Amino acid sequence: MRRAFRRGCGATLALALGIALAGCGASTMPAVHSEPERLDLARKAMARRDWTVATELLKSYVANNGGSRDVDEAIYRLGQCYQGAKEFPSAQVEFERLVRDYPESDSAGSAAFRLGEVLFAQTRGRDFDQEYTHKALDQWQDYLAAYPGHWLNATALKRVVEVRARLAAKLVDAGHLYLKLKLPGPAGVYYRRVLDEYPETPAADDARLGLALCEAQQGHRDAAIEQLKQVEAAHPGGELARRAASERARLERRSG
Repeated sequence: MRRAFRRGCGATLALALGIALAGCGASTMPAVHSEPERLDLARKAMARRDWTVATELLKSYVANNGGSRDVDEAIYRLGQCYQGAKEFPSAQVEFERLVRDYPESDSAGSAAFRLGEVLFAQTRGRDFDQEYTHKALDQWQDYLAAYPGHWLNATALKRVVEVRARLAAKLVDAGHLYLKLKLPGPAGVYYRRVLDEYPETPAADDARLGLALCEAQQGHRDAAIEQLKQVEAAHPGGELARRAASERARLERRSG
């Protein structure tokens, strides 16, 4: 019985070891006979999304070929490898390096765009500090100013719209929290920031409704009703108009 048990355990361990070795074999470093071959092998590894092999090949290429005409491509690809492996701080370093040290590179524009991507990938949820969201927004805006007409401009513009909406929503959330706590003064500060800094975002409409509710909490009934009417008129038939109408009716009943 014990001998059979040991044989079973041994077979299981051998199978597990074989699977592990097979997995390791999938990322075995290839033999390299020249620097051009090293870069070509890195390209092929990237094509099959083997980020580990590609990263090691590219790191060696960059270290050995500082003056090569292709070193900028290697740095850019190294950033892409780190991005593919979700090692975003390392990707950030490589894209920053390319934009800073090789501004004339054909890859500089793409690196500037992707730097925004890896910065945004380091952001936290809307309930947390948005430091990296701001950094990503600044980077995409810098990219658009520095590389007009670049093939990634349209995507960057879309990212800017999305990120600005996210930051505006964060401010509205803060306003709502203060309003819930019956602190209309601080709530109004956040709502006005939305209208001043992000007037084109969907959150701006919520901010206008929030400011009307601030007026109501401060006892400015007539001003609140007027602002609520403006929200209703601006969004006929919409959910925001329904909420504004409900709040207006409540204020009008209270006065009656």
